[in-house]
Amino acid sequence: MIMNESKKILIVAGEASGDLHGSSLIREVKNINSQLQFFGIGGDRMKKEGLELLYHIDKLSIMGFFEVLKNLNLIREVMKTMVKAVERRRPDLIILIDYPGFNLRFAQKVKKMGIPIAYYISPQVWAWGGNRAKKMKGLIDKMIVIFPFEVEIYKNLSIDCEFVGHPLLEVVRPILSCEDFQSKFDLRKNEVLLGLLPGSRWQEVERILPIMIQTGELLESRIKNLRVFLGLASTIKKERVRTILDQFKTKVEIIENLTYDLIKYSDILLVTSGTATLESAILGTPFLVLYKTSFWTYLFAKSLVSIPNIALTNVVAGKRVVPEYIQSKAVPKHIAEEMYDILTDKSRYKTIQNELSSVKEKIGEVGASKRAAQIINAIIFS
Repeated sequence: MIMNESKKILIVAGEASGDLHGSSLIREVKNINSQLQFFGIGGDRMKKEGLELLYHIDKLSIMGFFEVLKNLNLIREVMKTMVKAVERRRPDLIILIDYPGFNLRFAQKVKKMGIPIAYYISPQVWAWGGNRAKKMKGLIDKMIVIFPFEVEIYKNLSIDCEFVGHPLLEVVRPILSCEDFQSKFDLRKNEVLLGLLPGSRWQEVERILPIMIQTGELLESRIKNLRVFLGLASTIKKERVRTILDQFKTKVEIIENLTYDLIKYSDILLVTSGTATLESAILGTPFLVLYKTSFWTYLFAKSLVSIPNIALTNVVAGKRVVPEYIQSKAVPKHIAEEMYDILTDKSRYKTIQNELSSVKEKIGEVGASKRAAQIINAIIFS
């Protein structure tokens, strides 16, 4: 086996979570073989690990069926450029990370070129029914999955599949101690901390953050010693968030680069459905899930989704561990009432913490990125 041969890997991650997991994967692959070259679509984290960026995720973080339609020309331009890049540079392997709307179409276009395709972090085929999984048969040479229940889905379709555990377990940890966090933000011991995680896409933030703040206002009327902090995603500009915060009387303090600390040391969280629900589960803080999109996008998605819960935490648990407030049910009054109930019912609060601990156990052990990198290395040099 020739380990010093320089080979090229094309990698595509279209969202903030994909950038996070893609950066860990690139780092671990390079730990095995530093000569490998990466190019493709990613974000700042992947660039820092050595990815040659053809497109930045800032251009492609588009969510919702009708939102995608509005950006169709951009998506077509990116697709055309990426296919040409494969034709011209002939990578030895293509790695797709989640982002199925783009990645599955891209796989269809490049499959005929005879380049092996690995998929790391599966599309949520268990939520969207069997059709999307069936489309992957014959397209994907290797599935590398992060949830144990995904293995059976792909093996039933005769797709080579391995479970490596969840890469979030490697990175989800606070930077500061509890005492340092309290000192940094002048938190008193009797204060109740509400953490808001409004998402990593501006489309989400502008719809969901006002509901979160209104909920905080209602909770503040019942809990006088409440402090409200907002964990700012790296993909969202603080100035844009302030335009929303300035519309409300409640003081919301913005926290940058300490999101995991906020999750860990909050008493309760309001979380936009997505990766943050799993991050919150790993850190064990009780939370409520909130999601709202455009009316037509919601109707379209609802016609396709085949599972009762949308929060990843609840999906992994196989039951509703944390409350979900989706679309028309995302009413501040109702959310605040349930939040108050959780905070004041010590037995319920503890039960949620225990359930979250069980969810963490179900997603495997630390080392997912390293295990995935070993699989990638084996493909490259097989």
